[in-house]
Amino acid sequence: MQPSVIAHCDWSIDARKRWMAVALNRAGRFELMAPEPVGETSSLIERLQARALGDGPLLLGFDFPIGLPHAYAQKTGLASFRAFLDVLGTEIWTDWFRVAASAGEIGLTRPFYPARPGGTRRSQLFEALAIEPVDLLRLCERPAPGRQTPALLFWTLGGNQVGKAAITGWREVILPNRHRIGLWPFDGFLVDLLQRHAVVVTETYPGDAYGQIGIPRRPVWSKRRQEGRISVSGHLRRWLAGHDRISAETALVDSIDAGFGVDAAGEDRFDCTVGLMAMIDIVFGLRGEGAPQDLSVTTWEGWILGRPAF
Repeated sequence: MQPSVIAHCDWSIDARKRWMAVALNRAGRFELMAPEPVGETSSLIERLQARALGDGPLLLGFDFPIGLPHAYAQKTGLASFRAFLDVLGTEIWTDWFRVAASAGEIGLTRPFYPARPGGTRRSQLFEALAIEPVDLLRLCERPAPGRQTPALLFWTLGGNQVGKAAITGWREVILPNRHRIGLWPFDGFLVDLLQRHAVVVTETYPGDAYGQIGIPRRPVWSKRRQEGRISVSGHLRRWLAGHDRISAETALVDSIDAGFGVDAAGEDRFDCTVGLMAMIDIVFGLRGEGAPQDLSVTTWEGWILGRPAF
């Protein structure tokens, strides 16, 4: 079953920088809409479902980590990531989302660090959790030739950190909806989840999506600059032209040609659009979903949609 709605959300701890790109299934053809603010997260799923014209599911991608490093997960004594979600916020796990202010506060039930800069080192995180640095990376996050390496889940400092984005994403989207969503790849293959669930949620990574839709790394360009986004706009146009079951509203084409605007949110509008395009290729079967059938991945770690396995 094809989704009725496909949406990709570029996430941030700042709600003003949360943008999404949406594709609506119109009798087997998908129309891509111009990027729009994510808005109130408590109603996000209902708002997207209300835009469906058919009875197919909603496929929803987020670019924050969904899963836990296996080395950390083994220390919890729990059976799976799903089981972990069910205990978050209860008993010993009430402080899990509270970022540690000092190295002495880091622990199994409070792994995010640091709350603020100043005298902090990643080694303090590794030492407090008694886990080697490489083992705090999920398999999908480990370095490999030709692909960007996502940031460490529990580290919350710096412009490239993902820890605080994961905290807000889990709190606002994953936990409140965990009993009504199919969670890829924990609950099965994407094609099966789309058959069984009204809502399917996946983890994405725009840094992978660039290459997946044909945007080259050379010559060097920056997604943070409007001229950089304009310089690769032709690749997005070619992607649109190369799909006979795809159309784009005029506002999206204009946004692509304008490099998604001059303001600071231009990079977010760019990323959510590119991420959506990569998701559509997977739905169309043009690229595999990527997750290896490894128990550590499907039970605990999860995977980045479309990222090739080793």
